[in-house]
Amino acid sequence: MNRIAEIRDILTGANCNPPAEDLDAILLTGPINRRWATGYHTSDGALVITKGESVFITDSRYIEGARARVQDAEVVQIGTRQTYPELVGQILTRNKVRRLGFEERVMTQGVYQTYQEKVSAELYPASTRLDVLRASKTAAEYAIMRRAQEITDQTFTQILELITPEITERALAAEIVYHLMKNGAQRPSFDPIVVSGERSSMPHGVPGDHKLQGFVTMDFGAVVDGYCADMTRTVAVGPVTDEMQKVYDTVLQAQETAIAAARAGIIGKDLDRIARDVITAAGYGDYFGHGLGHTIGLEVHESYRAAPIEERPLPVGAIVTIEPGIYLPGEFGVRIEDMLYLTEAGSENLTKSRKDLIRIS
Repeated sequence: MNRIAEIRDILTGANCNPPAEDLDAILLTGPINRRWATGYHTSDGALVITKGESVFITDSRYIEGARARVQDAEVVQIGTRQTYPELVGQILTRNKVRRLGFEERVMTQGVYQTYQEKVSAELYPASTRLDVLRASKTAAEYAIMRRAQEITDQTFTQILELITPEITERALAAEIVYHLMKNGAQRPSFDPIVVSGERSSMPHGVPGDHKLQGFVTMDFGAVVDGYCADMTRTVAVGPVTDEMQKVYDTVLQAQETAIAAARAGIIGKDLDRIARDVITAAGYGDYFGHGLGHTIGLEVHESYRAAPIEERPLPVGAIVTIEPGIYLPGEFGVRIEDMLYLTEAGSENLTKSRKDLIRIS
């Protein structure tokens, strides 16, 4: 996948939302955006996109692969006695670049200062210009992420057969990783979360040597071609009290209500409020402490949110998680998470795993 032409288009600030000042070039130094722009991953490198040319710079470890994979950009190998700011500075000078956009969320203060010293252009934050391009998935990206979620769903079905009161959280997490890889994932999207009993009240708890009991919350996903999936399911091992059932039903209702309302163009905080109102009405508003969801792609958590502080509309073609939860400290917690592909008319749920409360004795 190659997004260089699209990135060049946003040099013109009129193409941004909201409109911004024009830039003469954009510098990508972070590995995620370089991979997104060119389809080729390197741990080290830089991509300079000006109005007249594009240059992909990397070192000897990646140069052969870059020359074979990177399109619409000149591929240049950096010398052992050269620095990226020096080489970038030469490119900017010959293109008469005065206003250079950079990834302010990626670049460290130290590197920023070096670029200020080595290049003649003024540096301007440009991450927000890239956000909407990253959020709106192409047909190819959509297909990859759908496959990643298929592997995740398949893994959930398989591990259900392994859940017993005798297996530990850590052992179940290991089985999740094994089955994800066996089913075709490059790797897990993140270290799986498996917490049970009182520990299930910790949204991002770390699996331990505790045997499964009560509610068991499992949060995991597969990576395919660099793109992530993300899913959470909560099952019950042993007896289920009336309050446990009420909490589970409330979380599921909140999620289904939000899914029904999800569409491209909805403001992130408005979508969050739809689910939050259901949880608050049931008396658990104080126990839903995180946002409803986030966009996802090459990173598990990308820029847009369905959260109380998100003022932006969710873009067409974005893939967003919907993951309400209720967490009662010292008792238990429940979270249910699906991935939705947003269209102007509504959404497509990419997550197919069952959501009724599964009870395991």
